[in-house]
Amino acid sequence: MTGGTTTSFPMSNHTRERVTVAKLTLENFYSNLIMQHEEREMRQKQLEKVMDDEGLPDEEKRMRRTQHARKETEFLRLKRTRLGLDDFESLKVIGRGAFGEVRLVQKKDTGHIYAMKILRKADMLEKEQIAHIRAERDILVEADGAWVVKMFYSFQDKRNLYLIMEFLPGGDMMTLLMKKDTLSEEETQFYIAETVLAIDSIHQMGFIHRDIKPDNLLLDSRGHVKLSDFGLCTGLKKAHRTEFYRNLTHNPPRDFTFQNMNSKRKAETWKKNRRQLAYSTVGTPDYIAPEVFMQTGYNKLCDWWSLGVIMYEMLIGYPPFCSETPQETYRKVMNWKETLIFPPEVPISEKSKDLIQRFCCEADSRTGASGVEEIKSHAFFEGVDWEHTRERPAAIPIEIRSIDDTSNFDEFPESDILQPGKMYCEDQLNLYFLLICFYLSLVGRASSIVLLSFLNDGTHIKLAYMHLFLYWIILVEECTHVQYCILY
Repeated sequence: MTGGTTTSFPMSNHTRERVTVAKLTLENFYSNLIMQHEEREMRQKQLEKVMDDEGLPDEEKRMRRTQHARKETEFLRLKRTRLGLDDFESLKVIGRGAFGEVRLVQKKDTGHIYAMKILRKADMLEKEQIAHIRAERDILVEADGAWVVKMFYSFQDKRNLYLIMEFLPGGDMMTLLMKKDTLSEEETQFYIAETVLAIDSIHQMGFIHRDIKPDNLLLDSRGHVKLSDFGLCTGLKKAHRTEFYRNLTHNPPRDFTFQNMNSKRKAETWKKNRRQLAYSTVGTPDYIAPEVFMQTGYNKLCDWWSLGVIMYEMLIGYPPFCSETPQETYRKVMNWKETLIFPPEVPISEKSKDLIQRFCCEADSRTGASGVEEIKSHAFFEGVDWEHTRERPAAIPIEIRSIDDTSNFDEFPESDILQPGKMYCEDQLNLYFLLICFYLSLVGRASSIVLLSFLNDGTHIKLAYMHLFLYWIILVEECTHVQYCILY
């Protein structure tokens, strides 16, 4: 401070990011403390209500309170336990996406079966993807277990992030639809009704899924629906970005072959390409609402559009805007008024067609805009018991032979995602780094230097080049900060 004035120093992007991370960490910590306290109070009140309803004597009530307190203590102890990869045995790969994979695992001390979602840090470094990780973790922690896949643990190591989630042996809706040509209206009613309740449950928590598609509708052991993948793996990436398609308007449509196919050929072609699209980095825009692509903003109604596309696929055999390329699909989605067509050779009821059209329309007139009751009251859902839908038998029974049955999942080859990375000569390079810092302290002035060590094979030639680079650094006259980065 000189002459009553304050000198302000610009904050670097790195510092801003660290401040943001610290802020989010503190917010999450205290938010979780409050939520855990509220949950404990709620469980205590539920216990008292049950005991009052049963008319238990005071001695029995004291015993139950003691048992409840013991369980709460054990629960807190488990929450404080730090888990790692060594606590789980990997059994089989059951899913794969652009940023990692899902494995069936067994916890070694209890024998419990889980689904372990593994995400490579190197592939998730984009800020957008990190935000999506936080979104998924938040919703999995806060969500009602009846409609959302439950998360039990999360941890990380140098290479990967790990989410330990409940294993749903029924597979996903994409696999079910690929096994069947179409679903009946009764079967479609069951799955769409449950998905309506699932989507509404996350909307009530203030979340927008934005990536509702058959891949993300999982089936439990009884065949009931649960939502998954809140912004990870194949969802909120290139397929959601208008920039990905910005040059397409200059290219003529190339979808003539697909347009001339009948419904049966379209369904066959769609199923043939569907699996590859599901596991690609780009994904597919088939289920994405047009307003998501636009820069004018969107709200939770975009999820109802996606549900309309899924309903169409269940009844017709393929989604309404499917094409040979994602680019052509995008073009069709953006021109939905001309491209949303019901093939005459696949008859469906008028009430089914009407609901699809009410889902796939302009956002401001879309069904659900005035609340979920507007959707529930549609004629297509006549006879649905909305209060007890999870208690009724599933429309298509799921056959499960054991707790680790994966027969409803695709087969995937093993990968090296769990193998330790190649850290050749890392200790030696750390020594070099310390020497650099020492030399630079002798030089005295500085800017920022990034040392890149290419360690694919660790040859003597590369080490020789490295020595030369070190000597060159010593001669630099503007230096105070060194960043060290190993690429391997």
